[in-house]
Amino acid sequence: MTVYDKTLRLAHGEVRLPAFLPDATLGVVRSLDAADLEACGVEAVVMNTFHLMQRPGSSTVEALGGLHRMSGWNKPIVTDSGGFQAYSLIRQNPRLGRLSDRGIAFRPEGAGRKFLLTPEKTVQLQLAYGADIVICLDDCTHPEAPLPVQEESVRRTVAWARRGKAEFDRIVAAKALPPEHRPLLFAVIQGGSSRDLRRRCAEELLAIGFDGFGYGGWPLDEQGELLTDIIAYTREVVPAAYPMHGLGIGHPRYVARCAALGYSLFDSALPTRDARTGRLYVLDLEGDPATTEGWHSVVYVNDQKHVKAARPIDEACDCLACRRYSLGFLHHLYKIGDASYLRLATIHNLRAMVRLTSRLRAGRDG
Repeated sequence: MTVYDKTLRLAHGEVRLPAFLPDATLGVVRSLDAADLEACGVEAVVMNTFHLMQRPGSSTVEALGGLHRMSGWNKPIVTDSGGFQAYSLIRQNPRLGRLSDRGIAFRPEGAGRKFLLTPEKTVQLQLAYGADIVICLDDCTHPEAPLPVQEESVRRTVAWARRGKAEFDRIVAAKALPPEHRPLLFAVIQGGSSRDLRRRCAEELLAIGFDGFGYGGWPLDEQGELLTDIIAYTREVVPAAYPMHGLGIGHPRYVARCAALGYSLFDSALPTRDARTGRLYVLDLEGDPATTEGWHSVVYVNDQKHVKAARPIDEACDCLACRRYSLGFLHHLYKIGDASYLRLATIHNLRAMVRLTSRLRAGRDG
């Protein structure tokens, strides 16, 4: 359970807010192990029900002792319901599944069987996995989808959240979990770019009763810019006592911007994907990132100008890559395709995100 002020207190530890949570979609942050994450200062990760129920499969997760024991990660885990991933799969190829009031039925390409993800099933799986924060199934849409599609999304998201909450309460009661061991339950606010629908969705979910909320739907416009106005409005219609998760928000500048709006949790595959593809973060955190500009830049490690660079990626960074290795050496590792590049670069970008959220907390606390 939690007292939400500046810290989430969960069954597997505390998470200081704001916090960036790396995506460990299939139970692992690619190229890192749990010890690497701890060394970066990561306090929680996000894993994905949609993917885990397929690989390695729920029975395997259970046989391996749940997500914490399976992954060797002893700190908090947030499990995403998989609504966004199912939406993405079906949007790309409608033949692979369909959404109905019952839930989401899908058969990924190459899969030997169909899967059915219902509001009850996703809660059951997340609790069986041992999640610290459970997220209700939602009907995700594109922000520019027509109004009738957004209205249907809100109606279905609220109905699914109500069913998910009932199943969550039933299981928690049956297990007689003490408050300190009870996971938190978050619902997702949909509504696209409509303020009226965002408010309606938030009000109906607040009436049902949840521990926190997520911003639902794709957070960027067609140009890749943050949808600041509707993201800010969605935070405004939820009382400040509730933590809000900026689902899918992971660009350093956007994390700082949304933290200033009152969001406290963030997750995205962007920092780790950027690391693997040669985009390494440099942060100037002397000022407050929430109120200053120009503090974030990118080193493109593949650039030939770095071939003899004896300096670290970021002089101010204390990660393993910056403490022990030169930018020139990382350039060399990248060029020869050595696996150690993936590890060192990912450690660097995640440490940058941890440093950023630490600086945001310091700015907030004065």
